[in-house]
Amino acid sequence: MSATPVVLPPLVEPAAELSREEVARYSRHLIIPNVGVTGQKRLKNARVLFIGAGGLGSPALLYLAAAGVGTIGIVEFDEVDMSNLQRQVIHGRSDVGRPKAVSAKESILEINEHVDVRLHEFRLDNSNAVELFSEYDLILDGTDNFATRYLVNDAAVIAGKPYVWGSIYRFEGQVSVFWEDAPDGAGLNYRDLYPEAPPPGMVPSCAEGGVLGVLPATVGSIMATEAVKLITGIGEPLLGRLMIYDALAMTFRTIRLQRDPTRVPVTALIDYDAFCGVVSEEASAAAVGSTITAPELDAMIGEGRSIELVDVREPVEWDIMHLPGAVLIPKDRILSGEALATLPQNKQIVLYCKTGIRSAEALAFLKNAGFSDAVHVQGGAIAWANQVDASLPVY
Repeated sequence: MSATPVVLPPLVEPAAELSREEVARYSRHLIIPNVGVTGQKRLKNARVLFIGAGGLGSPALLYLAAAGVGTIGIVEFDEVDMSNLQRQVIHGRSDVGRPKAVSAKESILEINEHVDVRLHEFRLDNSNAVELFSEYDLILDGTDNFATRYLVNDAAVIAGKPYVWGSIYRFEGQVSVFWEDAPDGAGLNYRDLYPEAPPPGMVPSCAEGGVLGVLPATVGSIMATEAVKLITGIGEPLLGRLMIYDALAMTFRTIRLQRDPTRVPVTALIDYDAFCGVVSEEASAAAVGSTITAPELDAMIGEGRSIELVDVREPVEWDIMHLPGAVLIPKDRILSGEALATLPQNKQIVLYCKTGIRSAEALAFLKNAGFSDAVHVQGGAIAWANQVDASLPVY
């Protein structure tokens, strides 16, 4: 792709006027030549939809509201959990157990009571994505799973909408802008960056791999900045570029993206769970008839059954909490074959992870290696903490 800067026209037409209070509120914007009164009117007239009110949504939603975006939609069906508070600053301690969408709306209105906050408290799926996107000028995607990311991408392509994508993991963040129908003809979409989803379990989610609490502040703010630029038509957006932020090295680098010449045009939504292989076919097949519940495991332990309880998570997760009597053998050591010699042949192998996905993958490998009676725990350590031992922390 050419290194020529991408300049796009403003995404939104300006509103009719600003009130006296709005002039006072946004005065620091109004005196910037590139924004000015017209740019602020565009922000007032803009309709922005954010997918998720979590780590990335927290700073982005607050700053979009503070900037004067007139209509903000939030797609969120989850509730605030204690583990969210480490990074999701749009929520507070008193919000734990409450709907995230409602908590986010209250925080937004506390900053700017003139914002029209529209809540969409449902799971985004094939039945609602395109129609919902059509109601907004711009989409921002802050989700942390590949199935939803591909759904957002394809729905945005079909609806003809630009969207800002952000991703965080441990100490690194990424941001880009995708717009298949960009006026300059340089349009790309998420499938140009990731033509295929990675194999199941290859890329852990933030819930499994962790994320530095302050990382979303940087990445989410950049997403909001890109939104403001697109709405007002200022600067060079990240269209056709991927920005990578390394918090440990404190470096930013930007790489140019190119259209995948083999990419098939997006004309319809697909089965995204199947496309992304939320759980691989091998793991699903292995789990059939070889899955037990947390209470069933508790009964096996209570009966003194001869089992080898294997925790396939990572050492840092083990340090947070683990089941009594378990041994730690990370999934990668099992899949590499390195740990096979350490597993007893005279005991039934019982595997668990945090939620049951990684243990299912390890189960499939052990079945193929001859451990025919091996099983795994449905729901993993989370199910154990919720159903058997409430004293254990849920992380």
